[in-house]
Amino acid sequence: MTDLSKPPFAIRNVRLFLAFRVLFNARFYYPVFSILFLDFGLTLAQFALLNVVWAVSIVVCEVPSGALADILGRRNLLVLAGGLMVIEIMLWAFVPRDNLQLLFWVFVLNRILSGMAEAAASGADEALAYDSLVRYGNPADWGRVLERQIQLQSAGFVMVMTLGGLVYDPHFVQGALHLVGFDATVTRAATLRLPIYLTLATAVLTLLAALGMQEVASAQQRAAASPSLLGESLKLIWQAARWIFRTPLVLGLMLFGLLYDSVVRMLLTMASQYYRLIGVPEAWFGALGSLLALSGLLMPILARRLVARCSLVFNLLLIAGIIMAGLVGMAQLQNYAGLAPALLLFGSFNLMGFFLSYYLNRLTDSAQRATVLSFKGLFLNLGYGMIGLLYSFLLALLRGQVPPSVGAVQEELLKNRIFAESLPWFGWYFGFCFLLLLLLLLGYFTRIFYRSRSFREALKRP
Repeated sequence: MTDLSKPPFAIRNVRLFLAFRVLFNARFYYPVFSILFLDFGLTLAQFALLNVVWAVSIVVCEVPSGALADILGRRNLLVLAGGLMVIEIMLWAFVPRDNLQLLFWVFVLNRILSGMAEAAASGADEALAYDSLVRYGNPADWGRVLERQIQLQSAGFVMVMTLGGLVYDPHFVQGALHLVGFDATVTRAATLRLPIYLTLATAVLTLLAALGMQEVASAQQRAAASPSLLGESLKLIWQAARWIFRTPLVLGLMLFGLLYDSVVRMLLTMASQYYRLIGVPEAWFGALGSLLALSGLLMPILARRLVARCSLVFNLLLIAGIIMAGLVGMAQLQNYAGLAPALLLFGSFNLMGFFLSYYLNRLTDSAQRATVLSFKGLFLNLGYGMIGLLYSFLLALLRGQVPPSVGAVQEELLKNRIFAESLPWFGWYFGFCFLLLLLLLLGYFTRIFYRSRSFREALKRP
């Protein structure tokens, strides 16, 4: 660090980067994500379709957003992300509930804007903070910045998950009001939008954090760099795509990652519906999410030991075994005992993310590492979109098999029944796709081995 450089946290853009990251991810509806949509009046199939819309929006916008950040400016992309977040949450906070058809299409728009915001913020915030560190401080301090960011984001996530679950529970809110002297009866309708209102407040703060940032590169620098940068970016994307599909180990790793991530992430989005089905009080939903967030501090330690002592194949099989055990256990719907397989399944998410990042970074050349890692995100979101589409078809099929006489029951009971019937399908789907991937890769490597000179010579020996 030179005499003229600043400490990292004395740089305005670095401080605002930390605030932006924490606030952008502070979404108080996360612990009740699926049941919130259902309590608004949507069906499980519509909820699954909305997840598809969200994933497709990110996939479509992910690659162009990087080029736009370099051409229009990173700060401008972050302001756009903050503005989109405010609009998407406002739609959710104030949409009327009496027209279900209008409600669904408003939620479609909400998911599109949410995906666009995710893509606009992705990478632009880090790029602006790092460039600011290069200009005003010491880039060697970037590790300290990331460490602080992870710590703050984990603490914020625990608070958000806990508070979001509590304010959604009318019994807890009514009890809290009684403690402070308010004698009021609180209903589900009264607490339905409380997590959304809290998220709207963080969305406004996110936009203010983005507006407070300062662009590092001048307009002239961006204009001069953008044509060549765009051309080089397209060239790197094409080269990385060819390399991935011509490198079986990397392609196989991404395909296994796609399968693992899509199944676990789909059930993560349905976690609150599962908790409700096995009888867990809604006030606990946030605490369970916080427990999972805290487990993320321990999983990297376990993952680091596994990659040091075990092979890639063993670690992939280990994750597959954990996921299958979690899927089979969740399908049993064993009241509070059903928490164990759910937490086992969801806890594997951090292990899986560590393995993917570790092995892909080791297998990829430095010149195209960032581009290949962006393809990892593309694969994972495509997988999430595909399983969401398949799940929506499954839910529609299961609902169609319900006898007309059952259609007269309460809508909430019908949703629970359909969700319960859908859970075993996750195990069958995962097992089939896993075995198919194993056979494809085994066939490929056997073909390579058969074609090898040593193997051909061995066959000729008497």
